[in-house]
Amino acid sequence: MQLRNALMAAPTAIAVLTAPALAQLALAQPALAQSVGDYHSHMGDWGWGGMIYGPLMMILFLAVAVAVVVLLVRWLGGPGHHGGMHHGPPGKTSLDILKDRFAKGEIDKEEFEERRRVLGD
Repeated sequence: MQLRNALMAAPTAIAVLTAPALAQLALAQPALAQSVGDYHSHMGDWGWGGMIYGPLMMILFLAVAVAVVVLLVRWLGGPGHHGGMHHGPPGKTSLDILKDRFAKGEIDKEEFEERRRVLGD
């Protein structure tokens, strides 16, 4: 339930976190165009650098956004949530679990000995 809520909140969190940067960019473009005189000729001065750094920055931004979402989902998931996998109590070996099952009467002596031999290999 928490994971679903976190995934649903992720786009909103990204929008809220990126809104100030996008607003500054939108406000800076007219000022940049006025200071240079012609916005397109100014961007043309960058040559191939503008064509390389633009996509790199976009990829970097997306990678950071994905990392933030993954870390947020893991943090909201909390400790002990491992996708429903059950490994038994921490610190118990498979032989300890086998001994417990034998002690509880879930398995008989022959099955216990056979499984212990298999685990010993």
